[in-house]
Formats: sequence, structure tokens, C-alpha cells
Amino acid sequence: MAATATMATSGSARKRLLKEEDMTKVEFETSEEVDVTPTFDTMGLREDLLRGIYAYGFEKPSAIQQRAIKQIIKGRDVIAQSQSGTGKTATFSISVLQCLDIQVRETQALILAPTRELAVQIQKVSRWEVVPCSRVLLLVQL
Repeated sequence: MAATATMATSGSARKRLLKEEDMTKVEFETSEEVDVTPTFDTMGLREDLLRGIYAYGFEKPSAIQQRAIKQIIKGRDVIAQSQSGTGKTATFSISVLQCLDIQVRETQALILAPTRELAVQIQKVSRWEVVPCSRVLLLVQL
């Protein structure tokens, strides 16, 4: 079964077919060349965030994480679409946590979720105990 992932930054899209280690064909659409970062260690993430990622059980970034995390950290507009369980929530959570200044105690990011289920998932991913900056408050309108 083929998985489809679409990543678009600003501009016209370009398609590439890539083979992953498990031989799944994944299609990527990007507006320009996007570097693939094969490991979390090579993404330039803070040490405390890396500890949290590995403590959470991640070993290797998924295809979407390999392409999107660095782009988001650079401040690029990214639209990422892929099947459930491919790491989209962790992708933007890691990116947001990397951009936070852990010395600043004021609100630095606001994440809006369309459902309570997704909001709880985001909060869970963003609350890695070894990441001191991840004080996350869940606000849900019922």
C-alpha cells in the first residue's frame, strides 16, 4: 500500500517519487528543493529537546519529519499532509519547541486544534518530561 505525503512551501509545486527503507513509495510535492535530514541529531536541535525526543521513543525521523522540521524552524510556511501515524503532530511540536526560548516565561506559541482529541494528542507530544521548556496548557472549548 502506497503512502502519499504532500509538502508545499510557497511557489509552484514539484513532484518526486522516493523509495523508503521499507520500499513504500512516497510522493512529495515541494515548491523547491528540500533537504532530507536523515537523523534528529543532524537537525541542529537543542540537546534537551533531543533527549526528550529519544526518551519519547523516537529513533529515526519519519519521511515527513526529515523534510519539514528544518523548514519550519527556518520560519518557512509549510503545509504537510500524510496518513495517520506518520509523525505530523511530532513534526510541528518538535519545531515549535525548538523555537522557544526556555529562559522566557511568557507565552511564546499558541497552537489551535480543531478537535479535543487532536488537542490532547498535541499536549501529550509536547509534554516531554525531560524538556524543561514544555509547559503546555490545554484549552478546549466544549
